[in-house]
Formats: sequence, C-alpha cells, structure tokens
Amino acid sequence: MDPQRREEWPEIGELVIATVERITNYGVYVRMEEYEKEGFLPISEISSSWVKNIRDFVREGEKVVLKVLRIDAERRHVDLSLRRVTKRERKERILIWKRTKKSERLLRGASSRLGISVEELYEKAGTILENSFGGVYEGMEKAAREGVEVLLEQGLPKELAEVLTEIAKEKIKISVVKVKGILNFRCTKPDGVVRIKETLLDAKEIDKPRGTDIKIYAVSPPKYRIEVTAGNYKEANTILKRAAETAVKGILKAGGHGEFERD
Repeated sequence: MDPQRREEWPEIGELVIATVERITNYGVYVRMEEYEKEGFLPISEISSSWVKNIRDFVREGEKVVLKVLRIDAERRHVDLSLRRVTKRERKERILIWKRTKKSERLLRGASSRLGISVEELYEKAGTILENSFGGVYEGMEKAAREGVEVLLEQGLPKELAEVLTEIAKEKIKISVVKVKGILNFRCTKPDGVVRIKETLLDAKEIDKPRGTDIKIYAVSPPKYRIEVTAGNYKEANTILKRAAETAVKGILKAGGHGEFERD
C-alpha cells in the first residue's frame, strides 16, 4: 500500500481526486482515488446550468476534482459536487495530486536502492520531509536544487539522505531562471584594476541561498556583466539587486565610480 494513501473517510467540504467509473441518467459513480471508496455525483451537482447530456461534462475514465457534500459512513455513501469546485481550486488540487503521485514514485525508487520497504522509508524519512518542507516532493525538490545538506540538516540518516538526493537529481527537473545587468566601473587609481577586481569579487561572494549563483565577467572594460541564476524570478531579482548594490558601494569606497544598468 502507498504510504501516503489515506483509508479513512474524507471530510465534508474536502476536495478529492476521483475517477469516473459509471455514468447514469441521474448521476455519476466515481472512485475517490485517495480513499479507495466509491462516491456519487448527482446530476444536479454537475453544473450550474442545465445538463442535457452528462457526457458533455465528464467521461468514463476521466479524473476530476470534486467537493464532498455529504457522508453516510454506515451506508458507505458519499455525495459529491463538480459545480461547486472553482477553476483555481481544481488547478491547485490537481497540482497537489500530481506531486503526491510523483512522491510515491520517488520513494519507491529510493526504497529499491536502499533495499527497504516503502513503508519503512516513509517512516524514517517521509514524515520528516513533510514536517520540514511541507511535503515529500517539496523536500526532494529542494535536495535536487541545493544538495544533500538540506536533508542532513533536518536529521535524516546520511545513507537515506544521499540516496534520496541522488534519486531527486535524476528524476526531478529543476527550473532555473536567469537575470542580468551591466556594471559600469572606472577607477583611475594606480591600482585601479585590482580595486575593481576585488570589488566585483566581494559582490560575487555575498551571502545567498544554496542553489543560486552569481557570475560576473568583463564584457569590455569599463563594462562588466553580472548574471544571477535562481529557482524563481523573485529570488533572482533580490540577489541581483543586493549584489549590484554591494558592487557599486564597494567601488565608490575604493575611490572609483560605478553604475548599474539592468538588462
């Protein structure tokens, strides 16, 4: 059994992933994937508009996001709604579902390499990843981006952390963005070239999150290009601003002149 699969009943108002199994004239029978239980979608809960043909809205085998309306555990009956799920809720819930399925595949791959069961691996690592990063996938994605240290810092045994990081780097495609600009630096002091070099080195080595990088190189003096790579634009722009400010302040302090232009 998958370690993250829940066997209890869902809660009223919860969004569930369901597979359409059987369509009738009065509604749709579905299988709630995370609970391994049947649910029913009445025709009145398919759409806010008139439903002439249910198959215009859902098809057998299709996965849909539904909201739980009523639960009768004794009769093993759950009423669901499609029309009460917003587009944003559907998109977010599908994303969580996909990440959960990816997490299960990643854990299976890691358990195979470690020679232990998925259940044992989940007990030793899964709950730590969930508590520390919000989810198994999120934790392994961070390890793929920043390295094994992020897992070791959370208390994972070294062997587990190394294998999980190895699997993550193989299976998770890390998105990277790049932002850049131009530093115009001049320094007429006798050792001006050295002062500029030291100033740029200080800017390159500012404190920054793991998994990010700063590159600075000469285009044609007095112009130097500065490039920052990170996981998202907000983070990249923040680092670029800090690095550029450090460089400009540094060259002014060194007796030169400097300006930053964003590409």
